[in-house]
Amino acid sequence: MEKDLVEYIVKSLVDAPDEVSINVIEGEKSTILELKVASEDVGKVIGKQGRIAKAIRTILSASATKDGKRAVLEILD
Repeated sequence: MEKDLVEYIVKSLVDAPDEVSINVIEGEKSTILELKVASEDVGKVIGKQGRIAKAIRTILSASATKDGKRAVLEILD
């Protein structure tokens, strides 16, 4: 569920949506989502002063909390 949410948001932001990939690592209490985008799109996902990345993380956190979990978004470059 969280993967689809993040994927939808990120694909809307980037110029190369085909290069968006998310690797999900399930832990006991938390889920880690590793986001990889094209190198020229990293700035678009992070945003000025990290605002967009922070907003995505906030939405992700709210979605995960609803399911009683914890989710972490890592942006790989």
